Amino acid sequence: MEETETRISATTALDRASYRLAQRLRTLWFSGNYALTARLSPRTEGGPQPVRLPSWQAVNDDLGDLFRRDWQNIEAGLYRMPHDMWPNPVPVLRRAAHYFRDLEAVNRRKQARRGNEVSGPETLGRYPRYYLQNFHYQSDGYLSRDSAALYDYQVEVLFTGGADAMRRQLLVPLRAAFANIPIRSARMIDVACGTGRFLTFVKDNYPRLQVAGVDLSAPYLEEARRQLRHWSRVGLAVAQGERLPFADASHDIASCIFLFHELPRAVRRRVAAEMARILRPGGILLFMDSIQRGDRADFDPLLERFPHAMHEPYFADYIEDDLRGLFRERGFALAGEERAFFARMMVLRRA
Repeated sequence: MEETETRISATTALDRASYRLAQRLRTLWFSGNYALTARLSPRTEGGPQPVRLPSWQAVNDDLGDLFRRDWQNIEAGLYRMPHDMWPNPVPVLRRAAHYFRDLEAVNRRKQARRGNEVSGPETLGRYPRYYLQNFHYQSDGYLSRDSAALYDYQVEVLFTGGADAMRRQLLVPLRAAFANIPIRSARMIDVACGTGRFLTFVKDNYPRLQVAGVDLSAPYLEEARRQLRHWSRVGLAVAQGERLPFADASHDIASCIFLFHELPRAVRRRVAAEMARILRPGGILLFMDSIQRGDRADFDPLLERFPHAMHEPYFADYIEDDLRGLFRERGFALAGEERAFFARMMVLRRA
């Protein structure tokens, strides 16, 4: 491993206190946003009505476990403190105002059960049909700058402040991969990189690593360019996960985060095959998506309710899909699997 690339500064008691305070405030802020969103939103109609949802305390305790794990990784030197742990409050307040202004339109779609506004003559020929959805009932689907500007905030509200900490858990197996792969010559791709949020954590820890990000949304890639503007050796391109514009065996590492639950079953398999195609033998796939049924049994009622409350047309099938078998059939060997809050993390090696 190249020490010049991976040296992490030792943490102090002040760092620990700063991290804990920052995450406590983050949880309070986004939990408050979540509670207000629930109060302002119409009741979910249709779909299963769970008899008993997990308690708020159970979810909050699990989030606390995630933050403790995040800090332990930082303290152990596995990755750096979050590069924007203390964000400027002015942009945060602006995004909150933007989020709640847009919520009225989101709620109108939710009441009308209208989740395909972005599907029309001008988009049907340009994008796959499965992609033309207002996922989460969000305005413009994934097809506007406005949506891209709101997305990360919306996701943090959904996970009550835990989204970034979940993503950072993939930095642990990424670091382990560099025991066998020289950082300066390695090539990494993030499939469906969205706004580039995960790549900012990667580049903050490995600034000389060559990374690429692909996504179907040009506006989201523009947001990714903005977020990644402080780092070099970054390439971004519009592309489908099932048609990656790279040569066979051209990458050492691939990541794929919260994509599969928004894909039909057949497309999940094509995307997995494409990631296998572009990875070198022995290459690593860092996969993260929603937990599935049974990963934490008391959370199952939330998983069953989610696709009806948030317009996720492929989610109910996703939580029943055999991910291990899917990847095995596409040439991957499972090297590790863990749960982190509402995320399932899998480390897979290209056979």
